[in-house]
Amino acid sequence: MGKRLKMEIRGAVQGVGFRPFVYRLATGLGLSGWVLNDIRGVFLEVEGDPEQLSAFRERVRAETPPRARIQGLDESWLDPIGYEGFQIRTSEAKGTKTVLILPDIATCQDCLTEILDPENRRYRYPFANCTNCGPRFTIVLDLPYDRPNTTMRGFALCPDCRAEYENPLDRRFHAQPTACSVCGPRLEAWTRTGETLARGDEALTLAAQALRRGDVLACKGLGGFHLMCDARNEAAVGRLRSRKAREDKPFALMVRDLAAARSLAEISPAAATLLESAEAPIVLLPRLGEETVARAVAPGRPELGLMLPATPLHHLLLRAVGAPLVATSGNLSEEPICTDELEALSRLAGMADVFLVHDRPIERHADDSIVRIAAGAPRVLRRARGYAPMPVPVAEELPVILAVGAHIKTAVALGLGGRVFLSQHVGDLETPEAMNAFRRVIADFLRLYEARPALVAHDLHPDYPSTLWAEEWAVEHGIPSFAVQHHHAHLVSCLAENETLGPALGVTWDGTGYGTDGTVWGGEFLRGDAGGFTRFAHLKPFRLPGGEAAVREPRRAALAVLFEVFGDDAFAREELAPVRAFSTNERTLLAQMLENGLNAPVTTSAGRLFDAVAALIGLSQRTRYEGQAAMALEAAADPREDAAWPLPLVPREGAAALLDWEPLLRALLEDLKRGVNAGRLAARFHNSLVDGIARTAEAAGEMRVALTGGCFQNRLLLERAAERLSALGFTVLLHREVPPNDGGISLGQVLVGARHLKHLHGIV
Repeated sequence: MGKRLKMEIRGAVQGVGFRPFVYRLATGLGLSGWVLNDIRGVFLEVEGDPEQLSAFRERVRAETPPRARIQGLDESWLDPIGYEGFQIRTSEAKGTKTVLILPDIATCQDCLTEILDPENRRYRYPFANCTNCGPRFTIVLDLPYDRPNTTMRGFALCPDCRAEYENPLDRRFHAQPTACSVCGPRLEAWTRTGETLARGDEALTLAAQALRRGDVLACKGLGGFHLMCDARNEAAVGRLRSRKAREDKPFALMVRDLAAARSLAEISPAAATLLESAEAPIVLLPRLGEETVARAVAPGRPELGLMLPATPLHHLLLRAVGAPLVATSGNLSEEPICTDELEALSRLAGMADVFLVHDRPIERHADDSIVRIAAGAPRVLRRARGYAPMPVPVAEELPVILAVGAHIKTAVALGLGGRVFLSQHVGDLETPEAMNAFRRVIADFLRLYEARPALVAHDLHPDYPSTLWAEEWAVEHGIPSFAVQHHHAHLVSCLAENETLGPALGVTWDGTGYGTDGTVWGGEFLRGDAGGFTRFAHLKPFRLPGGEAAVREPRRAALAVLFEVFGDDAFAREELAPVRAFSTNERTLLAQMLENGLNAPVTTSAGRLFDAVAALIGLSQRTRYEGQAAMALEAAADPREDAAWPLPLVPREGAAALLDWEPLLRALLEDLKRGVNAGRLAARFHNSLVDGIARTAEAAGEMRVALTGGCFQNRLLLERAAERLSALGFTVLLHREVPPNDGGISLGQVLVGARHLKHLHGIV
């Protein structure tokens, strides 16, 4: 006698060919029934021989499509009801929306082969895709993920595409963005005033010609515009840098394929896998030499950020140009990326010479993700295309919590059930345009998931735009808001990504975070979990003369630590580069600020200590982008150097212990006097920090240690600290797909906010 098996499958199961997979599996086993999408996932019923049903049940789990991710599966056995044949039924839109929206997926090999095949009907078609690749997150309007709920709804399928779309045995069965040159989106090349220069394949040819002659191209891609130019052309790269107001910060490069990447950088097997992955992020890699691309691409940097094309359009463009291309976000510095061609004409006309646009609307922006391989695994530094909005599974059930991040590298988060959905990178909330993007991302998340938050969590800093927005929005909607201390959120973010409830010791090191005592924290050792924390230890504090000005001028941080140790004598030490960098009048003013505490906030910032040491060694007195001095210090470090300076942990009665950098500073100055070179000095500084971390962890006695905060983007610091702690028997928790910087802070805010809400309701 037959049986009937009912399944509800949750996770990333729409837009990945899951229904045709079920259809092929069921019909191949001689089973009858149906399968459909709804706003929670995939539902199916199959009936037939019990032995075949058991085989079906096992193979559903074992043979899922490449991009599918099953995160939950419920099943029940029922009596058969006599289904005839097997059907793929129309999607339903009822119940609570819990299905996962897939990130955008880089072009698969099958589609790439087609667009390069002159005999294929999609030859040179720049928008080819299938259920294994193509746009997802950037085109979804609503759930479930069906063509009418995407920005492709305005493109009626031609007979050939419809035949593929309706054939369960075709890899384009219900591939929602599927199209061809007859029925799909089309390219146009425009002047900077919006005049049409060419259409279709001619537009692509014209864009390639513009790049080869040294022009800057604004190219509408998957999640927004790139500004592109020939990476070998010094003048072109210089023009782009000047127009974009981006003085020194490295540009990312897009290269044709792995062979082209190998000509520019050292590519390990792990890096090759990452470059060719479906996420296709920018990967930070050791460059082979300054001469491989224009000097202005990444001035003074030992690494290049490389990515492979993520769309057919970019594959075709790279082949037509025959050179690596700068591919940087289509925006002015500190602004969000442009997504609309008319908006781009307004915002990018002063930067681009030619515009390559298309008529497939982009529903939401998605920058390129940035990844670095460190401590044996990929570590996401900017989470956007290819990764967002995949959720982070967490170790507890959550009420609906909205978290809005901090101020820089902002991303928002939404806690639902056992998952936290992380938005794409929004960026620094420095401009009205950035705040508009921030508000759009929040509204988008709440609408897509029809979520009504029970609480909104934000940073403790009272003046961050995200804090002010959260407090106002909470009052407007009649829900509580809750402030989460910055470094506490970092710690809990790392715990959550590792599905660990805690407690743990969080080594939370970054540039700036508002402390519970009103000072600027940043070199913290916090013991705790989502329910709270104690400040076990921190770096010795010092004042920052000029506040924000000191963030841009490492020489100020250097003068501050010198003053902390030597008092007024610090200003007479003209043998030191940062002292010489100030005029006599400037030194007098800075002395007054430090002595009287005027516009000189107290900080424990590890980031500013990095700045101070970089300035003292002579690597950087002023910076033009965040983290520049610390990056120079990391790059300079001689890997052969194993010596360290003293960095003692000083216990204090009734207060957090101090990790005292004064002996380190004195030893550094002695080594400078002896003429020790910058590479050895930089390495000794890193080694000293690792010693200090290990010493503090041993004193704390917490066997789980989380390394988190922006300072742990530093590969040398991360790897050496993790190795030392592991050797001492600690369980070391590191970030993987959630950034250690402020791009991951909203995840921690969700968990802390959820715990607070439970306490409010008396739930332990």
